[in-house]
Amino acid sequence: MTIEQYDLIIVGGGPIGLACAIEAQKKKLKYLIIEKGAIVNSIFNYPLYMTFFSTAERLEIGDIPFNCLAPKPGRQEALEYYRNIHRYFNFSIHLFENVTQVIKQDNSLFKITTNKALYEAKNVIIATGFYDIPIYMNVKGEELPQVRHYYKEAHEYAFRNVLVVGANNSSVDAALECWRKGANVTMVIRKSEINNRVKYWVKPDIENRIAEGSIKAYFESNIAEIREDEVVIDTPNGKITIESDFVLALTGYKPDLTFLEKMGIQLSDNEKRVPTYNPETMETNVAGLFLAGVVCGGMETHKWFIENSRVHANMIVDCITSK
Repeated sequence: MTIEQYDLIIVGGGPIGLACAIEAQKKKLKYLIIEKGAIVNSIFNYPLYMTFFSTAERLEIGDIPFNCLAPKPGRQEALEYYRNIHRYFNFSIHLFENVTQVIKQDNSLFKITTNKALYEAKNVIIATGFYDIPIYMNVKGEELPQVRHYYKEAHEYAFRNVLVVGANNSSVDAALECWRKGANVTMVIRKSEINNRVKYWVKPDIENRIAEGSIKAYFESNIAEIREDEVVIDTPNGKITIESDFVLALTGYKPDLTFLEKMGIQLSDNEKRVPTYNPETMETNVAGLFLAGVVCGGMETHKWFIENSRVHANMIVDCITSK
């Protein structure tokens, strides 16, 4: 069996993986992107009407302008932009192919195993993001079918009792959209206030809806148990039970840290689980194995995003070509 060899394999076809491919093309490297889903799969799975925090020009890659009517683009515009990026650069990319193993061999080449093929590469970039694995609450009833860890749109929840867990951007957006479509919305928030990282034009909206009583919020509270048509909430004043048709447990997401560890990447032994890498080259403790984008932050998924990790592509490819 002949195994095709590459200078570089990029695991993940999101914006940062595409940015890495652009730099690889410029330097005439033989490369391949392997993406387990659609192109920019995480953005595809975002809520339908999500608006980015970043302005359009901060989401640009490859010096290709991102034109949109509003200063801050939405999901649909971003998908259009990154599809056009692929049309322009004609990437070497395999979609809907899942990388299951990356091993560095004795000959210093990496063997990359997917659900479809085997590859070898001198260098590997992991640009897999963080949207694949929800952070579970680990409460009784979390496995029930009315519990959702991803939110797409509000129509399904119209005129129903909806409980939203969390106070970050995804939770706040879902709560407001569901309320505006006629849902009876209750929020359960672990801290004493809405997260300060919530989009600055949205934060006053949710705070005002809570203040006027349109959306009920239990602060400094947690879910104790989820039942078929009700939820038990642990509040500062004791346990209460409320009716609930759906639970949107939008408690955040995390990178596949186990996947990183299996490749030999060392993680910090605190709760942040930050991978080891050289901040000047993005090379990990495994020579030839690089990290790019959000995956670099471990559990600190708010630290890296498209606009401040686009530079990783240049840093990595410069390091590869200088060797």
